[in-house]
Amino acid sequence: MHELSIVSYVMDQVEDICKEQNLTSVASVTLEIGEVSGVIFDYLADLWEWTAKKRPLFTGSVLRQEEIPGVTFCRNCQRTYATVPQGITCPHCGSQETELITGNEIIIKEIEAE
Repeated sequence: MHELSIVSYVMDQVEDICKEQNLTSVASVTLEIGEVSGVIFDYLADLWEWTAKKRPLFTGSVLRQEEIPGVTFCRNCQRTYATVPQGITCPHCGSQETELITGNEIIIKEIEAE
């Protein structure tokens, strides 16, 4: 379950930011999560809640999600398309000479803290 390592990493990063900014509590963290990242947000949220109880800075905090759509670029016809309905085969020309350009990211977008 890589979700636990993601939660730990995000909390570590947020803790560092809070130390730099002299913040004492985190109310929420918003993550942008790629549609094809393989991350299951419900697992993240459950693990966030469980881990937050062990880290005073995060007590009562909430994890939020915004989805980044998967978009693939076709090197053959130079067009983009939605990844999830099509996969690696370009719907415009049928080529499999494609590459994912968005949708695999996990980004800390926003931290609400005091």
